[in-house]
Amino acid sequence: MFQVTAVMGATGAVGSIIRQLMEERNFPTEQIKFLASKRSAGKVLPYAGKDVVVEEATPEAFDGVDLVISSTPDDTAAAIVPLAVAHGCIVVDESAYFRMKDDVPLVIPEVNPDDIMKHKGIIASPNCSTTQMVQALEPLHRAAKLLAVEVCTYQATSGAGEAGKRDLVNSSKAFLEGKEYQNEVFPHPIAFNVIPQIGSHKYKAQWPGYTSEEVKMIVETWKMLGDDTIKICPTCVRVPVSNCHSEVISVQTARKVSVAEAKELWAATPGLVVMDDLDNGVYPMPCLCTGSNDTYLGRVREDYSRENGLVFWCVSDNLRKGAATNAVQIAELLARKMFG
Repeated sequence: MFQVTAVMGATGAVGSIIRQLMEERNFPTEQIKFLASKRSAGKVLPYAGKDVVVEEATPEAFDGVDLVISSTPDDTAAAIVPLAVAHGCIVVDESAYFRMKDDVPLVIPEVNPDDIMKHKGIIASPNCSTTQMVQALEPLHRAAKLLAVEVCTYQATSGAGEAGKRDLVNSSKAFLEGKEYQNEVFPHPIAFNVIPQIGSHKYKAQWPGYTSEEVKMIVETWKMLGDDTIKICPTCVRVPVSNCHSEVISVQTARKVSVAEAKELWAATPGLVVMDDLDNGVYPMPCLCTGSNDTYLGRVREDYSRENGLVFWCVSDNLRKGAATNAVQIAELLARKMFG
């Protein structure tokens, strides 16, 4: 059991779910600390029947802490996470900043649990859109080796934080009332629209035409599956849905995987749920999957456009398995590895 665990970014959208999950799952720690920015310091948050005062995330706040679960923006993580490690903490980090560093394991506990103990103080949790895809891909790759993956995402506004959720609600009201609305976070209107860009074009020298979100889906998948020969082509799209990311995933494998075999593989994998009955209109949808810690699969069928092709629909709560749940699961796995 950990002696002192700190949640950094405890007052944010993901941090709030981390706190909830830790309490629900009776997380193995003797003491809890909540850390946040200076403006949130002093707030009082309930945890396990007690009131916990939020502290500012300063270097001194990590004294005596042995585990940190961190959900902050990339620039904040870059500045603060190394300070926590220098104070002797192990950090489970939600940001994108450390994910592709060679000495930082990138972990989904159901996919690559053995990588967790390769850490040198930091364990990274992957991008939300990557997490649900890799969960679905790993059983197929293990059984029949993936050759190629094409994925189109339909990503919820909550992936852009609370401001993204506000943009959806307020811009929808304005649209229906015939009024103008100035978005807080999105570059184009999100109400009754789709935006075929998530992230920037900052990797254009190596990945021309691909956004940073799309590059994450490629390189993070390679890292967690340990195979950079898989050809991966993502297109990431923001849609006017409040929560849960959806994806259409088409794969080609070295040997044919039937629809029945794929469903058997997924059904035998913890964290995956098959919902697939087209005749009766049964398949995953954001309205059904919000609040769940699982990843859901449906519309499973052969991809007749390619040899050994399979295509399916994948939905997961991006704030839970795509973020908070995976981080807490990493911390729980670490506890089992360290303490038995």
